[in-house]
Amino acid sequence: MKWTEGLDKLGLGLYFLLCIFAIANIYSVEPASGTRQAVWFGISVFVGLIIFFTRTKFFENMAGIIYIIGVLLLIGLFPFGKEVLGQKNWYKFGPLSLQPVEFAKLGTALMLANYVSGPDFNLSNRKSLLTSLAIVGIPAVVVLAIPDVGSLLVFVAFFIALYREGLSGLLFGIGFLFAAVFLVSLAVNPIYVVIAILVIAGILIAMNYYKMSWNVISISSIAGSIILLCGLAFATPYILEKLPKHQRERIEVLYKGEKAFRDTSGYNLLYSKTAIGSGGLLGKGYREGSVTQGKFVPEQSTDYIFCTVGEEWGFVGSAGLVLCYLLYIGRIYYLAEKQKSIFNRVFGYCFASILLMHFSINLGMVMGLFPTVGIPLPYFSYGGSSLLAFSTMTFIFFKLNYSDKNSLV
Repeated sequence: MKWTEGLDKLGLGLYFLLCIFAIANIYSVEPASGTRQAVWFGISVFVGLIIFFTRTKFFENMAGIIYIIGVLLLIGLFPFGKEVLGQKNWYKFGPLSLQPVEFAKLGTALMLANYVSGPDFNLSNRKSLLTSLAIVGIPAVVVLAIPDVGSLLVFVAFFIALYREGLSGLLFGIGFLFAAVFLVSLAVNPIYVVIAILVIAGILIAMNYYKMSWNVISISSIAGSIILLCGLAFATPYILEKLPKHQRERIEVLYKGEKAFRDTSGYNLLYSKTAIGSGGLLGKGYREGSVTQGKFVPEQSTDYIFCTVGEEWGFVGSAGLVLCYLLYIGRIYYLAEKQKSIFNRVFGYCFASILLMHFSINLGMVMGLFPTVGIPLPYFSYGGSSLLAFSTMTFIFFKLNYSDKNSLV
């Protein structure tokens, strides 16, 4: 059929496959939640049909308004939000609830794409760089104040899109360096970390002494960086001590093991790993998982839904799901790179990078490679807000891709 030309059937097929498989797994552990998720899936598809018949310029023209609404919804959480598990990041409307941060990510992606696609954008220009950072930073700061550390980490995704548009990789290197110092200082005496920083810095300076331009700016930058890294090393234990008890324990679980906190923050992880491991190669069968059916894993239909897949479908099913996600995310990156429109390309990179961050953090969290931070698995974790927001981004991107393929330009 002519109207289907330009539709990416592989991408949309993987979307529907993930959503339907998710509903089946949610229904397995909580039939009522599975039924509600199916309803939200129907609503998401209906929204997708509306998006498909919307002019693509609408998303560019409305980017600023959608972004502002997203930020205002985040700010509105402080007086009107409902606290859930220590985080005030939900609106409650009777039986319905809304998590605005999911839609704030959509608004940020649209706004960033709109700005980057402008005629005056150039990341080598300080104004363009600072404006781009502000677009990402404003909602990120509000999210940090909530506080919602998990969602804050997802905002790193937008820097991947900016990197594609010319952002220096040095920022990623600096961010990785500070994160490494923080994590190492949690497990090692900060004095040893400081000694290591000074030794490594000294070796690097000696190796590049004659290649560097020694002036006030370069000397100040090097000295300032060393001082900040050393300061972070000494401050890390203090920062950890000042965190709320549940957040502190979630980090300590990575170093001391879940059994040390089996009655508190390690409980979820202990039974999650038990469920995944008990699935073996082929799994115990649909609705036959003793750990998940016994409700031993809290949040097993939301953030810890992957443990259900591991127990019921085994290694083969889990690996298949991971491959589907990697193929899907890779497909979006591929299509984004092929776009003729800069707006389409940047939005596609933002969307794919958001998916990648959610996917990586959630799986790392469930398998004990990352602290529990409350990040849903896209399309798969139970939640109307998450499914609707991700589906909206999905259909917007595939609509943009459809229009791009049918464009005469």
